[in-house]
Amino acid sequence: MIRTKRRMILCAGLIACVLTFIWGNSLADGTVSGVMSGHVMAWFNSFLHLDAGDAQTLHLVIRKLAHFTEFACLGLLLTWQFGMMGEQGGHLICMPLFCGMAAACVDETIQVFVPGRGPSLMDVWIDTAGAAAGIMAAYIGYNYIRKHKH
Repeated sequence: MIRTKRRMILCAGLIACVLTFIWGNSLADGTVSGVMSGHVMAWFNSFLHLDAGDAQTLHLVIRKLAHFTEFACLGLLLTWQFGMMGEQGGHLICMPLFCGMAAACVDETIQVFVPGRGPSLMDVWIDTAGAAAGIMAAYIGYNYIRKHKH
């Protein structure tokens, strides 16, 4: 991966923004968090017209997809950063994955101290799977660009 000081700073800044977003949402108490995901749920339900049981299931799916997506972005950015730092092979997979899992553990630990929230081991695994998907996306994107760049 091409390494320049500007790219390193940009990537580090984007990682900080993603972590701030993730951990900032974890600092929202249960009521605020429910209202935020309720807005997304209401938008979906405006055209899906679900009954109460299906709406509750969709609400859970939306929350878990949000976890997955946030950490996919983090995994992609971490892979880019470690790639620019010169990591290769297995280290270029393991280091971002370890950092993504560590961020997920911090995320769930934050929720221990927030009223109306609680930690979830399932969320750590969903977050880690998201980070792994981001790592995979970075690899696929990098190899595609490298192959088609002339």
